[in-house]
Amino acid sequence: MTRTFAHSTHATKALQLVESLQSRFVKSLEELGGEAFNSSEWLRNEGRHGGGWRFGAEDTALLGRASVNVSQVHYDDDPERKLGSATAISTIVHPSHPLAPSVHIHISWTEMKGGAGYWRIMADLNPALPNPLHTERFIDALREAAPERFGEATEQGDRYFFIPALNRHRGAALFYLENYSTGDFEADRAFAQRVGEAAVDTYVQLLKKASKDAAPASEAEQAAQLAYHTLYFFQVLTLDRGTTTGLLVHDQNDVGILGSLPPRIDKNLLASWRSRMPEPQDRLLDALLAALPSQGTCVIDGDTKQKLAVAVRAHYQKHPEALEMQASSGNSTPPTIDNHQ
Repeated sequence: MTRTFAHSTHATKALQLVESLQSRFVKSLEELGGEAFNSSEWLRNEGRHGGGWRFGAEDTALLGRASVNVSQVHYDDDPERKLGSATAISTIVHPSHPLAPSVHIHISWTEMKGGAGYWRIMADLNPALPNPLHTERFIDALREAAPERFGEATEQGDRYFFIPALNRHRGAALFYLENYSTGDFEADRAFAQRVGEAAVDTYVQLLKKASKDAAPASEAEQAAQLAYHTLYFFQVLTLDRGTTTGLLVHDQNDVGILGSLPPRIDKNLLASWRSRMPEPQDRLLDALLAALPSQGTCVIDGDTKQKLAVAVRAHYQKHPEALEMQASSGNSTPPTIDNHQ
């Protein structure tokens, strides 16, 4: 089985961009932590429609979990599909020490059969214990990389990462551009590269300093990290439109799509939020709780990710109207699921 690639010139250039960001981030994290990442590949329809490759690490001295994924799915051989190709990097790092912030970075290029396309650009810092200096430095780097779009991106990020049931946001620095295109592909690609490199490089610097300066974590700090990781899990699996869409489009990369989940969560805390959930999302939370392995602290391993993916997919297949309750940036939301059909 051999993975194929999209024929489009724009898709090829987008793939070169996300691969360069993947290599840049993985190399920096490996050098910082002193340990090599594992690598794995997945295939879409046995490679006929592309696939992806990811690098990851778990339970190291530096990293609780890190996943740096690149994918390209295409339908060059299927004239019935509206979508030509989708090319993306999606990465999440959850450090081991509670004082070191997590980060999520996603950059993708989606191209329709007629050649029109758009970017999705996200970079958000996710500290368990907020550090104003870290937040300010990350925000300054993104503002410098995208001065003309920074205000719009932070407004979209504030809307997208808000959790209504908990009346709070996920993350302390939120940059998000949905459906982004000026009509100039080369200019937009260069813009996406600037944002991606700024997010990657600044985060590595923050992680290096936080890990170097931190004393052994206290019990209170570890408890705060577990609580925040539980909130992160909750937001991803009940609100994140990108995660849900990926799980509904196909079931060939469930573990990779859920690579953003933290290594451990507090099941009891998660269950305590059920009463705040609107219908039918309270039943989604029930299904997620049933997929988790135990009470108290739960390890989110590969088998558990698979069960969680099945639960999410089953819920939205039964309650498609609940997709309207997913997070929104306030900008126009592309019909991604329809485009894959």
